[in-house]
Amino acid sequence: MPVLVRAAGAVLWRPGAQGPEVALVHRPRYDDWSLPKGKLDPGELPAQAAVREVAEETGFSAVLVRPLAQVRYEVPTRSGGSAPKIVDYYSARLRAGEFTPNDEVDELRWLSLEQARAELSYPHDARVLEAFDGSREETATVLLVRHAKAGKRSEWSGDDALRPLSEAGRKQRDALHSLLPLFAPSRIYSAPRVRCEQTVAPLASDGGIDIVSEPLFSEEVYSADRQAGLRALLEVAAEGGTSVVCSQGGVIPDLVTRLADSAGLRLDEVASRKSSVWTLSFRPDERTDDGEAPGLRLTAADYLPDPLARARRTPAGR
Repeated sequence: MPVLVRAAGAVLWRPGAQGPEVALVHRPRYDDWSLPKGKLDPGELPAQAAVREVAEETGFSAVLVRPLAQVRYEVPTRSGGSAPKIVDYYSARLRAGEFTPNDEVDELRWLSLEQARAELSYPHDARVLEAFDGSREETATVLLVRHAKAGKRSEWSGDDALRPLSEAGRKQRDALHSLLPLFAPSRIYSAPRVRCEQTVAPLASDGGIDIVSEPLFSEEVYSADRQAGLRALLEVAAEGGTSVVCSQGGVIPDLVTRLADSAGLRLDEVASRKSSVWTLSFRPDERTDDGEAPGLRLTAADYLPDPLARARRTPAGR
């Protein structure tokens, strides 16, 4: 059976006078114009590969905004057959850098969306660009994180709010710390639980960001007033940009379900394993429940399981 080829890429963009400009790269080996992308290294997550490939092919560092699309197609193999390939694409905002021609890419162009559509060589790249176009009205991303492992509650004799991460949980925390900074969050909120705060502590320390304690993201307070918890999450999103919220398993599935139901989004499953992340994207919504002011609507919800476990399962690219 052919080995699955995993890859990742990005719509790298920057603000322009008439709207966003996106980067297309020309690969002399194929004589094509495409979005920056490349195969995953062993143990690498798609988000990590997307940022790395953008840097290698374009010379630019980038900040991930959110997942955009997953593309599947067949690629030829050396034996003359074909193998399935999956490419995860992200929206990635230009941070800094300078393009220098290299072995893989000899030319880069910054183009409007209309110009890029006409230039792209492959229909699947055009579909990714359409997904990016549909995300342009979004104003906020919330990375909703479930805390890492903290051992069994039955084996902890003290106040449960003080139960710390276990050794396995610290490994999960470190894996998260290799993922979350790729999105460059500017705010961090946490349920008032040691295990939640410890899960995001390295991110806060490296970014010089204070962890804001929010009781509404804890299980017992949320369960007592779920609508207030929903409002708290929307207030975080209303600040704009990218925020991290670390919460618990008794909160996240219900919170994501309520957001999706309100927006008319269908989610096949709302999982919430420890150390997992929901990437929630929001845009302004003119509809309001109270008639006072415009609110926010969820436009996309993407689930990333425990990044440590996923990294272990990631095969090498070919």
